[in-house]
Amino acid sequence: MKHYETITELYVSNGFLPPENPLLGLVTFEDIKGCKFLYTEFTLGFYKIALKKVKSGNVMYGRTKYDHENGSLFFLKPNQTIQMNDVELTEKGFMIYIHEDLLYNHGLHSAIKKYGFFDYEANEALHLSPTEEETLWDLFYKIQKEYYNNQDEYSRDIMLTHIDSILKYSQRFYKRQFLNRAALSGTITTKFTEILNKYFESGNLQKEGLPTVKFMASELSLSVRYLSDLLKQETGKTALEHIHIALVLEAKNLLLSTFKTVAETAYELGFENPPYFSRLFKKEIGMTPTEYREKFLN
Repeated sequence: MKHYETITELYVSNGFLPPENPLLGLVTFEDIKGCKFLYTEFTLGFYKIALKKVKSGNVMYGRTKYDHENGSLFFLKPNQTIQMNDVELTEKGFMIYIHEDLLYNHGLHSAIKKYGFFDYEANEALHLSPTEEETLWDLFYKIQKEYYNNQDEYSRDIMLTHIDSILKYSQRFYKRQFLNRAALSGTITTKFTEILNKYFESGNLQKEGLPTVKFMASELSLSVRYLSDLLKQETGKTALEHIHIALVLEAKNLLLSTFKTVAETAYELGFENPPYFSRLFKKEIGMTPTEYREKFLN
């Protein structure tokens, strides 16, 4: 698999004009008309933000297929695998490549890692309304103007400020997408609960231990970060919190319907550390397992 460590290497290899700044690349699809990516599967040593529509072909990153029916924004972090097969793009679109070295000693160096959508899969791209797309193009043009205007000591901060604005707007637009897809979110929440119940009933708690968020996301064909963000927006709780709530509900039933000790109950629920189980139970219920049992059985 081909790995492009630098933006310049990516440009030269695929026939693009050399970048104005080796740590920042700006490309519109008009700029690369007639160019074709040399490798169908590759990784990048830098961040990528892309607004695109795909006429035909398949684009994959992570393990899922990019939804190309609408104009969409998607985000890649360094070393994420990209696959492109017989891809034809529309002319209206842009790509921003950002090397981490550009971010040093700037607030965006740490802030960019907090944007969860860099951990989303391809089928979780941000689908934009026309107004949202216009907002992002406006910011892109501002970056582009600075990029090609004899860069000086102010240029880096100005361009990174606009990139940060793109990320902030994207965060806002994702929240809108979650809300607009409330029906889908509700379905995911229901499926999440169903998978947990099936996990409990099958005895996997005792065999495999506590279900992880990674396991739940895999069962739902979603990325870990997207699942947690979606549930957080819809229900106010993350995927891990939903798992904990389900475990505590199961624990309440066991505490009131059996004579098992708190430690035995913890082990049956897949906890290897009974004190951790007790702390979690108290956090959710407001009392320890022993206090809960004594309150309702006495």
